[in-house]
Amino acid sequence: MAQSEHKRHHAKYKIDRRLGVNLWGRPKSPVNTREYAPGQHGMRRGKPTDYGTQLMAKQKLKGYYGNIGEKQFKKYYVEAVRRRGDTGQNLIGILESRLDAMVYRMKLTPTVFSARQIVSHKHVLVNNEICNIPSRMLKPGDTIQLRERARNIPAVLEAAVSTERDVPEYIEIDFNACKGTYLRIPNMEDVPYPVQMEPNLVIEYYSR
Repeated sequence: MAQSEHKRHHAKYKIDRRLGVNLWGRPKSPVNTREYAPGQHGMRRGKPTDYGTQLMAKQKLKGYYGNIGEKQFKKYYVEAVRRRGDTGQNLIGILESRLDAMVYRMKLTPTVFSARQIVSHKHVLVNNEICNIPSRMLKPGDTIQLRERARNIPAVLEAAVSTERDVPEYIEIDFNACKGTYLRIPNMEDVPYPVQMEPNLVIEYYSR
């Protein structure tokens, strides 16, 4: 395994262990075999406070999308409040509209971390133009395609044969062309989270 790939797996599993959930539903996650948080003695968790529960919901959502920075995540919350409709649903829609999340959803990479890296390295086209901004917001109708030279990258090949997850129905995909279309902003129930996400608690956390 290449060093960067190893580091990515390590970072991913650290998030899993810290939150105590198999965040991406991957079979090798350390929480499949452990019931405790990382640390010398692995203390079992006590009953969390309301604040602790809200904080955990926020950390889970941030972590799932590749450990988004607090400043960026808070901006998404502000935008979710500004939009009409349910704020929690809006937040999920915003997160799912990120380019790196979409590359991951299309199964072009095995993890959201490798999706971010592939976008940063200019391997992805949005509407036939190179885009190297993982946080770019996509709109329904946008097309996402992997450049020809990226199709033999080990992470891309790994994702192509993986049976761990399916492409959700708000994305149309042509695997042969490594190309997909973002059809619509999903509702919470459309998003294939392997663990329960609670955006309503995230909203409560920020509106305290």
